Amino acid sequence: MFGRIVHALFGRSRMVRLVGLCLLGAMLTLRIWDPVPVEVLRLKGFDILQRISPNQNPMRPAKIVDIDEESLTEYGQWPWPRTIVAKLIDNIARANALSVGVDIIFAEEDRTSPKNFANFAVGLDAGTKATLEALPSNDAVLADALARARMVVLGQSGYHRDLGRDQGETKGPPLATLGGDPKPYLLKYADLLRNIDVLQNAAASRGILTTNPDVDGIVRRVPLVVIARDTVFPTLSVEMLRVVGGFRPLVIRTNEAGITSVGVSGIDVPTDRLGRLWVRFSESDPARYVSAKDILAGDPEAMKRIERSVVLIGTSALGLYDIKATPLNPVMPGVEVHAQLIENIITRQHIFRPNYSIAAELLVATLVGLFVIIAVPIMPALATVIAGALINGAIIGASYYFFVEESLLLDATFPLMTAFLVFGSLVIFNYLQEESQRREIRSAFSQYLSPDVVEQLASDPSKLVLGGETKEMTILFSDVRGFTSISEAYKAYPQELTHLINRLLTPLSQVVVDNGGTIDKYMGDNIMAFWNAPLDDPDHARRSLTAALAMIEAQHALNRQLETETAPDGSPAKPFAIGVGLNTGVNVVGNMGSDLRFDYTVLGDNVNLASRLEGQTKGYGVGILFGARTAELAGDDFGIVEVDLIAVKGKAEPERVFTVVGGKEAANDAEFCSLKADLMKMLECYRAQDWDGAEAAIRAARQRSDAFGLSGFLNIYSQRIAVFREAPPPPNWDGVFVATSK
Repeated sequence: MFGRIVHALFGRSRMVRLVGLCLLGAMLTLRIWDPVPVEVLRLKGFDILQRISPNQNPMRPAKIVDIDEESLTEYGQWPWPRTIVAKLIDNIARANALSVGVDIIFAEEDRTSPKNFANFAVGLDAGTKATLEALPSNDAVLADALARARMVVLGQSGYHRDLGRDQGETKGPPLATLGGDPKPYLLKYADLLRNIDVLQNAAASRGILTTNPDVDGIVRRVPLVVIARDTVFPTLSVEMLRVVGGFRPLVIRTNEAGITSVGVSGIDVPTDRLGRLWVRFSESDPARYVSAKDILAGDPEAMKRIERSVVLIGTSALGLYDIKATPLNPVMPGVEVHAQLIENIITRQHIFRPNYSIAAELLVATLVGLFVIIAVPIMPALATVIAGALINGAIIGASYYFFVEESLLLDATFPLMTAFLVFGSLVIFNYLQEESQRREIRSAFSQYLSPDVVEQLASDPSKLVLGGETKEMTILFSDVRGFTSISEAYKAYPQELTHLINRLLTPLSQVVVDNGGTIDKYMGDNIMAFWNAPLDDPDHARRSLTAALAMIEAQHALNRQLETETAPDGSPAKPFAIGVGLNTGVNVVGNMGSDLRFDYTVLGDNVNLASRLEGQTKGYGVGILFGARTAELAGDDFGIVEVDLIAVKGKAEPERVFTVVGGKEAANDAEFCSLKADLMKMLECYRAQDWDGAEAAIRAARQRSDAFGLSGFLNIYSQRIAVFREAPPPPNWDGVFVATSK
């Protein structure tokens, strides 16, 4: 039998199974280590169980006297004078509540006490001041109410560092331990944030308010006992139940693994090894809440609702909201967490994660992983999938059953994750073998083709032939103006010059790629790019204009950095000025070259025109020029202005060219619309040889041209008009400007 198992494991596809075994071992090690991501995944799985099957017990033995918005409207902003809190305590006591827990810390004296008021009030006569000082303090009034009630538990908070306060001797409740010392396992706090002494001493007892959320910020477990200032203290909910049970000692049971349970008032509550209880939450229920306003008013119905109940005083008011996230509610008031904890203990509806759970989960993960390693290479694919689905379903079903029927938390996420990863590794290993040819293609061509082209070739190697396809595309050229003068300062420092130009080309290239373009090539400081190939892009014109505008902005951003820098020769660093030319039209795109070496590139007359337009940007005083088809496809999404009707060098047919000053916001700007109208009027008069009208339009446009970077453009036309006044064009002149340079 053992020999057959060894043969099954290693006889066929030995490497595949070895990979699976290694991954299984790594997963088991990972679970023992239990890093935060694994813990969070497990906790999220437990949350799903709680959401599927929340606590449905209708009993509400704990009530919350809520300092809500209505109460604040009636009695004023918080903090209230403690005489009001005293009245609240008195009325709750008259309603025969079993115990009262205060989810508020009174860490400082009441500033509204009569004596304090007498000290800061202005204009009091001596008699009135003496009368006020003779009155009992608000804290004393509250202390008397606490003493009368004899069942009030005040909240206090554990603190992570020593507060440096002399708090005297701190005493916890009477404690019985069984099985060993629990202190090594309990959560520890360096200090306590307590109530003032007069209240601390008057209360029947004190309990810790602190709840420790899990690593993802969600409260699932609440400590029943903690250590603060080297003393064991119960949390507020536990101490309230101890008061109800007649102040009997707490009983903490411990074994070698840690704490197993905490006994309070005859109820043995199972905990995790750190003394925390997994709360089985229910949905927030208005029946738990009674408005403090109604209790203060002595409303009979409100008083009846808290009769013979365990009562918590807390708040849900906006601004005072002590928010806790729970598996069922991301914004539950902290006081309700204490209320639901009390309900869990009284009704015994809490959930429990036994100490053997980790061992059980590791065993299940191991068995499932071994099944996958053995079965996948020898079973048909469909049978493997069906068997895996049945096993995974059984794991999920068992976890759900134990949660619903036995209130046990057993993790299904780790065995499932192990099964999926081991199965996936085996599938991927085979897939990688089939992908060998594609990987070779990617390795061979990724050095000189764009990533998109490489992926197309990897998907269809038959495309590795010379030739191409004809399609409409948008072509972009960018070039640095005056690069020769910039490079003069770097004559002795060629490496520094390379670094400088890369600082420009890197963001410009990123802009092209981010907007869906393909970078064809770099020619010194020039970039050539195109859109709508190799992948179809119906918005190629608009995306290319967006890229052109972003390239200008990237140039400005670099120039702002250069303002504080110097060139290697000690002179101030010169700013960059780029020109961008675009054109849209039909071109041939594909693999061009020879049988020995070819590139994926684009050819055509429209490519040449884009290059010529880039060369004309400086002559028109603008950063961007593009042709009529690009402007047509861009539509109303950009602030576009017609520049000229030009016959570029090497082309007899004129092209109507445009520039762009911004996106849709610019297109809708009232100032731009007025400027555009003036420029259209200028071009109309210019082409009609109405020089006076053209100059009037230029003067009107100058009021707004600086804001849109078109002042240089207007200067060009002013110079042309001056020349034409001296040497007018022929009567049949069509307004075409013939460029004599590239």
